[in-house]
Amino acid sequence: MPLTTAPLDAPTSGPPGLTPRAADRTADAVLPAGRWQAVAAAHAARADERTAGWRERKARGATHAIEDFLFTYYPTRPAQLRRWHPGPGVVLAPPPPGRPDDQHTAYAERAAWRWTASTPHGITLDTRAFLADRGETVDYVLDLLERTAGRPAQFGCFGLHEWAMVYRDREHGRDQRHPLPLRLGHAGTDEVVDSHPVRCTHFDAFRFFTPQATGLNRLQPTRATQPELEQPGCLHATMDLYKWALKLSPAVPGDLLLDCFDLARDVRVVDMQASPYDVSAYGLAPIAIETAEGKTAYVRAQREFTDRGAVLRSRLGAVCSALVARRTAL
Repeated sequence: MPLTTAPLDAPTSGPPGLTPRAADRTADAVLPAGRWQAVAAAHAARADERTAGWRERKARGATHAIEDFLFTYYPTRPAQLRRWHPGPGVVLAPPPPGRPDDQHTAYAERAAWRWTASTPHGITLDTRAFLADRGETVDYVLDLLERTAGRPAQFGCFGLHEWAMVYRDREHGRDQRHPLPLRLGHAGTDEVVDSHPVRCTHFDAFRFFTPQATGLNRLQPTRATQPELEQPGCLHATMDLYKWALKLSPAVPGDLLLDCFDLARDVRVVDMQASPYDVSAYGLAPIAIETAEGKTAYVRAQREFTDRGAVLRSRLGAVCSALVARRTAL
């Protein structure tokens, strides 16, 4: 499935109400102050809702084995998520004279953010500086997204990566990755792994396998082979769309970043429901992948996430393509 490349003279993503500008080489559109301030405020409220649980738990020293993953494995701060960015090719106009002082102060603070450039019409992403610092990341992510999108999704892994991470873990005195009981116990968990083929394609899952499970995997993924092995049916590859959106910030529009967060959160829940852990303490029913019914349920969710991930993968690819196109125009 090819990625959509946005034309250079149109925004790749972002809020409505943009005014096209053909005369400015570094910007495609100007967004009036009242419009972008409203969008930024709505984005901050949306981000606050997503991070409320994490912030509340952190304040009292509590943890959540499922939700905290999005803030620890993908390390980010709530303040970073609530910062709205319009993406490349959008100029944010300054507040007109006479507007409240706090609006002018907020605009000045935004103008001081990293990779922000001032133009006669307002502030925008400093594409030249961003690509000078992060150009290799843009190229890598675009290549990875395109290769992943071009492969058929595989639906035969049944989430065994989480099981392989605790397979015979007591033999080496390893601690479990999560402070939750094993639904089938240690022996039952090992039996599930022994009785199923392990087909993990994702390096960042495979690298947490126990030593005993590593040799059971039909592939031996490495960081170097990630672009050759990543495939769109993998739950972790889908969650990683959020990682790539973070790494490309502030070039990624705020709505796309939070859409990736939402998908990663939904995938994480299913990932743990299908894991060997007992997640009933969080009010969740298991997806018992050791049964035929559980396998069917897992693949159904996997297909849904694949479809949702394809849309976001295309949108992220469009951002990368727009940045690459701008590099040639600089």
